[in-house]
Amino acid sequence: MSDNKVALVTGASRGIGAAIAERFAADGWDLTISSRGREALEQRAGELGDLGAGRVEVIPADMTDADAVEGLAAAHREAFGRCDALVVNAGMGQKGKVADLPVRRFDRLYQVNVRAPYILLQSLVPVLRSTTEIAGAAKVIAVASITGVYPEPELSAYGATKAALISLCETFNLEESVNGVSATTIAPGYVDTDMSDWLKDTIPGEEMITVGDVATIAHSVTQLSRNAVLPNVVLTRPGENLHRA
Repeated sequence: MSDNKVALVTGASRGIGAAIAERFAADGWDLTISSRGREALEQRAGELGDLGAGRVEVIPADMTDADAVEGLAAAHREAFGRCDALVVNAGMGQKGKVADLPVRRFDRLYQVNVRAPYILLQSLVPVLRSTTEIAGAAKVIAVASITGVYPEPELSAYGATKAALISLCETFNLEESVNGVSATTIAPGYVDTDMSDWLKDTIPGEEMITVGDVATIAHSVTQLSRNAVLPNVVLTRPGENLHRA
């Protein structure tokens, strides 16, 4: 079992996941990082080592593949034997009206944004619990979306999956927080990543929430004791319509 604090971060090769992994690396954590592509992960692992990370395990996994998600959890358990922070960040977006968006696209959103997190939670509950015996607490941090809290036109399917993720984590807290394991969802508005490129003609990237903002919240959650449960954090952009993405 690792003597360092350990995090598993999905979607870690770029964007929000990369920023969160960097924040943990700077704090000297050991890490398992995952996304679909090995090459990008290998490059990221080297960068995390330079930032101060301890051991970094690279485990590619497709979040639409249940076996791959279970394999990711198993590989993390075998590598480190503990999990102080499970960061569920891998996700996908899809824009479309209810009248137009094909159900098969909704199904794929659900696989990535809800089913994969459920599998990870279920697979890692034992190691999260056992981690509390040495660290006092273990935290789950799930990156959701403000559209899971407030509706946004043409983002119904995406918002529905993020609302489900928030509900999943809230129920997880009812079941597991007494064991020292609690979950926090982070629900930001538009963040300056490539997932938001389609909107940047309307909202410039420099006016969006930064990946560093989300990483700051994620890292802060890991500093809380087992007695502090933070269910959901909504990050909005400045302006008159704070309930909009």
